[in-house]
Amino acid sequence: MYDLYHANRRDTCRFALGKMGNRPLFVVGLNPSTANREKSDVTATKVARVAYAEGYDGFAMTNLYPRRSTCPDDLPQRADSRIWHRNIEIIIELAKQQSAPQFWAAWGGDISKRSYLIRACQRLAEEVADIGGSWWCYGPIEEGPVGKGRLSKDLVSKDSVRRSPLTKKGHPRHPSRLSYSWALQRFDAQRYIMQLA
Repeated sequence: MYDLYHANRRDTCRFALGKMGNRPLFVVGLNPSTANREKSDVTATKVARVAYAEGYDGFAMTNLYPRRSTCPDDLPQRADSRIWHRNIEIIIELAKQQSAPQFWAAWGGDISKRSYLIRACQRLAEEVADIGGSWWCYGPIEEGPVGKGRLSKDLVSKDSVRRSPLTKKGHPRHPSRLSYSWALQRFDAQRYIMQLA
């Protein structure tokens, strides 16, 4: 089913899954669930549909932490530093194969449940900037001022009239609950990270 698949031997950690093309969308979720080389899950199915609808010819589903879990609460309290570092390395190795890779921030609000998820986001944002990548988020297109409770008044690029499609708490939305009427919009990852800290 997928021509891109990186996992550990026991398949308890999945580093990347997808279908590569000449212009893939790199999607960064929180952690992998059940999708594997032979079968999809809800998140991977929705990610693929959005990527193709937005004009990409492939996608790479990656995550801030590679440990499989259907519930973020079940992630370990402390990260395994070896797989934490390997995960970032694999994402960047894949992205470097493209010129100006584009990343969809898709981790949702559960990023706050583990400090190592926030650190992974910070590290990945630095690496993406170093290779000339750009960030996007997917959500409803809003006009006008952003409501209370958001991390920032505007995490969408300054040259855009669209407002951030973030959750009420200011995080990029997770794809499992998306609407296909939404759109990809520029996401200021550096500003987001500064507000997280």
